[in-house]
Formats: sequence, C-alpha cells, structure tokens
Amino acid sequence: MIELPGWAVVSPERRAHIERVAALAASWCEAWNLPQPERARVHRAATLHDSLRDAPLAELKALSRLDWQTSELLHGPAAAERARQDGEQDRGVLDAVCYHTVGWAAWDQPGRILYLADYLEPGRAFERTERAALAARVPGDMSGVLRAVAQARIRWVTAQGWPMLKETVDFWNALVAGD
Repeated sequence: MIELPGWAVVSPERRAHIERVAALAASWCEAWNLPQPERARVHRAATLHDSLRDAPLAELKALSRLDWQTSELLHGPAAAERARQDGEQDRGVLDAVCYHTVGWAAWDQPGRILYLADYLEPGRAFERTERAALAARVPGDMSGVLRAVAQARIRWVTAQGWPMLKETVDFWNALVAGD
C-alpha cells in the first residue's frame, strides 16, 4: 500500500485508483530499467496526482492558481500547490500532478508517464480491452500511445461540448510537432 500525504482527501475507491496508477507506472519504469531517482519521481507524481480529488471544491479553488472551476480539473493544480507547500520542489513532479488531467507541453518523463497511467489503469470501466492493449504497448511505443491517449481525451472533451483548454491545445500541438 502506498503512503499518501497526511493532507490527502481521498475515498477508499480513490486510494485504490492511485495505487493502480502507481503500480502501472512502476511496471513501465521497470520495463525501461529507469534509474532509481527517476522511478522515485514517477512514484511521487503518481502518489500525489489525485491526493485532493475528493476535497471540497472551495478548498481546491483556494489552493489553485488556475481558474478552471470544476473539481475534475482543479484537483491536480490544488494537489500540486499543497505538495509544494509540503516541501516538494521538483518542478517536473509538480507539473505532472498539476496538469495530469489536461496535458502539458513542457512535461518531462514523470508527467507523460502519469498522464498515460492515469488514463490506462485497469480499474477504469470504459473501453477495457482497448486501454489494456494501449497499456501493453507503452514500453515499446510511448510516443504513439501518448498521441492515442491525448486524442481519445480530446475527442471526449469535444463530444461533451466543452471548450478546449489552452494547455491541452499546446500539449497536442507539441505531440504532433514531435512526429
């Protein structure tokens, strides 16, 4: 069982999700034989990413510097700020946590890994077969899977009729420019 920060506000179901995300990310780190310091960064990002997911919206708004309005979006920025206040200084870890739901063009490896693991973790109920196939491809084709996941997330946002955040647009443009 992973150790969440003392300030975390998560339900048992959310904790289970965080553990699955961390386990999936760790499996990829193992497949890539990443050095221990990089694995530790990925683990911190995975542990922190949803640590305030079940916090009240007022608390999320008070912690976040972004004006995204919903808890579905604000829990990442709020958790990143709370982690910073708690001593986390790694900009890559903080950016991974902050933008894990929307994408971030300037991510380093922990951000990209978290984005994928959060979406592809096996406990999610939608498109299980397709997502499992994508998760299995990550060690050999991280860039291709990253584009596929970003495309699926963008497709879902647009199907809801929601506006596309600038961060998401910049992330997508960075992905396709990398081809």
